[in-house]
Order: sequence, then structure tokens, then C-alpha cells
Amino acid sequence: MKPPVHGTPRLMRAINDRAALRILLEKGPLTRPELSELTGLSKPTAFQLLARLQEAGLVVNDGVRAGQPGRTAEVYRVNAAAAYVAALDVTPERIGVQVADITGAVVGAAGSPAPSPTGGGLVERLREAVEAAQSPGPLRRVVIGVQGAVDPTTGRLDYATAADMPGWQIPDLVPTLSDGLGVTVDVENDVNLVARAEQAHGAAADCPDFVLLWAGEGLGAALVIGGRLHRGFFGGAGEVGYMPIPGAATALDGGRFGHHGYQALAGGPAVHDLLRSYGVHGADFQESVATAVRLAEGTGRAAEEALAGLRTVAARVALGLATIASVVDPGLVVLAGSLVSAGGERLRDLVERELRALDVKRLRVRLSAVRGNPVLVGAMDLALARVRDEVFGQATRDGDPVTAAGR
Repeated sequence: MKPPVHGTPRLMRAINDRAALRILLEKGPLTRPELSELTGLSKPTAFQLLARLQEAGLVVNDGVRAGQPGRTAEVYRVNAAAAYVAALDVTPERIGVQVADITGAVVGAAGSPAPSPTGGGLVERLREAVEAAQSPGPLRRVVIGVQGAVDPTTGRLDYATAADMPGWQIPDLVPTLSDGLGVTVDVENDVNLVARAEQAHGAAADCPDFVLLWAGEGLGAALVIGGRLHRGFFGGAGEVGYMPIPGAATALDGGRFGHHGYQALAGGPAVHDLLRSYGVHGADFQESVATAVRLAEGTGRAAEEALAGLRTVAARVALGLATIASVVDPGLVVLAGSLVSAGGERLRDLVERELRALDVKRLRVRLSAVRGNPVLVGAMDLALARVRDEVFGQATRDGDPVTAAGR
């Protein structure tokens, strides 16, 4: 049996400093006595801790707070300017950007149509998008959400064609972007980022094993097992769009990126065509689904046809989910994406009913609960988590203070 490991004074200071910074982020601004009480540290130790963090540029005085008659107490908060991060959502049509300080407050944003790949290189296009968000200080990290996923064995973006993500098919993608933008860059699958957002702030907050299905023009999934995102050996876990499904063509018929698999059965264009066959028309699949939901609330032949169409859509979605569930055995499915938002609670209920019919009886089905752009929410959450680990860990490393962007 190994003897217990005793912490050195330096290690204990680092642990205390990190704990105090987390509490200040969640509860602050706080006085010294309040921080002492919340951390369990003595008042003299809390005083020394705050002095250390002020010297490191991570904590600043936030004025005074009146206490009992005749007494005031200094209040402290995390220095918001200690670091800035950016989150990007890149699609073939648009680049969305948000910039936040280390507290998570959004301090800049921009959005513009994605330029043509002939209008400049990838790095230049991304730099222009980031600069348009006007960060108040130098960025410490950038997280970019994209269709597809980086294959860790090759360093290239895979599971997306050049038509999907023009200009992204380059060697050593992440190092190239980091060097070109002059900041640490992470490139993450957009559906994985949505799952992270749901896990932290949305429908999956209470379930460590869940599948998020993104249903829109195409289909994608994210797998969270034991509270951790499962990526797969080649980075493609959850790339279910081309998953073989009974009743749909396979890659043998149309090639790797041909019209086949799960999304050929339940992706946006397939749903649009399906509902048209039930007499439900719309300019695109979202309008068709929304129209079917509205018609199904009525009476008569049109309502019956619309409901039958929605049931068929739900059956197709459930067929793929049942296949995934048989392998992963999740406790929850979160439905997200433009097709789901158009179908709402009516479509969710029908999918759950179809799963029960397929003998998947215990799997809960919920709608996405993240507000705003979930890709940006997940990307920002990831960027902040990594930068806080870096900055908070560096604050007391070897006793050397960090240099903050501002105070």
C-alpha cells in the first residue's frame, strides 16, 4: 500500500488559487471574508491569496461594499481582461464570430457571408472574420466549429467535401491556422460543440451518457459516454449521415459522398420530397415540416395526410436512432437542428413513439434547450475552459506572475 501523498506548500497554494478563481467567476465580486468562508481558508490565508492573484493580474479591486454601520469591505473580482478568446461557426454560407473575456462576457461579435474561396486564402478569410468582431485585446485562443472533423492520424479535415468546406482541404490544418492567425486554434466538429453546449447548459445537463442528433440539410450525431465526448480513432465518431440504413442506398451505389445512407432517408431534402408526396408543400424542408405540424392540428383529409407524413418522417429518424442506441446504449437523445426546430414538440413526441414501437423503450428523447447559436455556445465554452486552465495554472507556476492583457 502506497503512503499518502502530502502536498507541498507550492502545490497547496496553486490548488487554493484555482479554487478561489473559480469561486470568483461563479459568485463574485466578493469580499475577503466572503472568499474565506466559501473556500474554507483562514482570513490571513485568503488575504495572502488575493494579494498573490492581484500581483498576477488575475484579480482586481472592485470598490467597496458597505457592511455593518461604520464598516466597509473591499470587493474583488476576476480581471476580465486577463485573457480573450474567440468562437467561430463556419459553414459554406456564413462565418459567425463571438469574442469573450475570461469571465465569459461577450465583448465582440460579427457575422458575414462566407467569401468565395477565390477571394483569398483560408487564413486570410478567417483573420478578416475575427478582426471584424473587434476584440478589446489580443486573443489567447480561437475555437472553430466546422462541418466534418479533423482526422488525428492525418491532420486533415475529413468527413466533408471541398464543396462543403472550400479551402479547408490542406495538410496540417490546425498548426497552419494557428501559425497564420498567431494564436492557438482548435478546429472542432460543429455537432460535437452543440453536444458540449447541451451538456453544460441545456437538455443533457443531467445525463452523462447521451446522443445528440443534429437533423437539418444533413444528419450528424455526437456521442457522450461517461460524461466525455467520444471522438473515435479517426475523429469521425458520430458521422452518421452515411450510416447504412434499411431502405436506403449504400456507398456501393453512389460512392462515399453520394446520395445514400441515413441522410438520404431522413435528411432535409429527403423529408421535403417525402412530405410533398403527402400533399404538404413548402419552399424548403423547414417550411414543409412546419406546415405539416400546423396542418396536423386541424381536421379533415389534409390533417390526416400531414400527420401521416410526419409519422413517416419520425419513423425514419427513429430507425437511425434505434441503430445508434443498440450500440451505444445511451440514456438520452437530444434532438437539434433546423428540421427539429421546425417540427418542435409534435415531431419529438412522434420520434419517441416510433422508438417505443422499435422496442427502444427506456430511451428518453428531448429537444435542444440551448438558446442562440449552439455551435458558438459550445465553441466558446471549450475556448474558455482551456484558457482558464492555462491562465489559472500559470498564475502560480513557480511563483511567477502572468502578464494580463489589461487591468
